[in-house]
Amino acid sequence: MSLSQLSGNLSLWASFPSFILCYLFYSMFDTSNPEGLVTDTQVNHSFIFLLNITSCISNDYIVIGAGSAGTVVASRLSEILDWKVLLLEAGGEEPLAADVPDTAAVQQRSKVDWNYRTHPQSDIFGVLLCYRKCNWPRGKVIGGSSVLNYMMYVRGNKRDYDNGLILPYFIKSEDKRNPYLVANRQYYETEGYFTVQEPPFKTPLVTAFIKEGVEMGFENTDCNGAQQIAFRDVGNSFL
Repeated sequence: MSLSQLSGNLSLWASFPSFILCYLFYSMFDTSNPEGLVTDTQVNHSFIFLLNITSCISNDYIVIGAGSAGTVVASRLSEILDWKVLLLEAGGEEPLAADVPDTAAVQQRSKVDWNYRTHPQSDIFGVLLCYRKCNWPRGKVIGGSSVLNYMMYVRGNKRDYDNGLILPYFIKSEDKRNPYLVANRQYYETEGYFTVQEPPFKTPLVTAFIKEGVEMGFENTDCNGAQQIAFRDVGNSFL
């Protein structure tokens, strides 16, 4: 490693604590509205209650929870122009910092998380020994748990989805940006609302990791396709 490379690495690590402190300060006092959404005004609480009751009565459908599923359901229902759809969410808008995938760890256990923990486990060791519980992040925010998941897009095991009965809906919703994978239209599509693409920046460690996996006999392919055991960088999801 050259002196300039070493100096650059040291500068990067030296700036990391400052980044964390700035982010923590931002997350504590974040009052921005990056998506330009309509915010609630400060009015009498009894008036809000009556207003909500009136709104519920005058809507054809009420969707509880503006998470990954609720937002899609409400969007699909609203395609029928004659239907009135009300989407309710306990949390607020997602903070601007949530657009950075690596801040997901800091978003967990924050105001956009329901702060659930698992039932006490007898076989937990290490830093969690005093609690014997694990965090179970669930999003309390518009966007739901997708705000807390590092923006990684993994469909899961095909056998968990009735051997592919849901696959057509995965494909329909997807806007895949990898031209090599899109050539196989059996698993991918480009006309959906849900953009999926690999990170534009890759460290040499990623390349070395995939290369070693191939040398061990694994395929370098997308785990959301036909072969789900593979070595590859996970695609990120963008809406």
